[in-house]
Amino acid sequence: MKKLAVLGSGTGTNFDALFKEFGSQIVLVISDREDARILEKAKAAGIEAIFEKGGPDLCSRILARLEGIDLVCLAGFMRLVKEPLLSAYEGRLLNIHPSLLPLYPGKDAWKQALAAGASETGCTVHFVDAGMDTGEVILQERVPVLKDDTPESLHARIQVAEHKLYPEVVKQVLAKLTS
Repeated sequence: MKKLAVLGSGTGTNFDALFKEFGSQIVLVISDREDARILEKAKAAGIEAIFEKGGPDLCSRILARLEGIDLVCLAGFMRLVKEPLLSAYEGRLLNIHPSLLPLYPGKDAWKQALAAGASETGCTVHFVDAGMDTGEVILQERVPVLKDDTPESLHARIQVAEHKLYPEVVKQVLAKLTS
């Protein structure tokens, strides 16, 4: 059984979707925010939950915690991943982003889509590289932008797509790691 770790900075809705699908395969959750709800959710599920304060050596400290982990899933982790974590987990480090990359990288992508007058947006699961949301795209799900959308309503619909797409992609990547 392959072991997963989840890195997150927020409420943990994508963690919930991953946990629903992979359960006990998720053995570790790390957050750079001590008050992140994802840590509470992990603890409630009996998963080791660790707060790692930011700083220039954050990725080194995270890497030291990942012994025995096969796949790392970013789920609202609001920091750029750097060396040595990038090299150690190349091809085994995934992220979910709330837009159809390469459009609208970075924070609040759904607000960027609305501001640009986009007719559609969506979500992307991609491999993590040194850039901000620049890694190789694995799979995307389209979400229409409705004429009466607010940032909140659009984000909610994107999250529905994320919660379906992310577990699907994780299954695909795990299958490749096993073969």
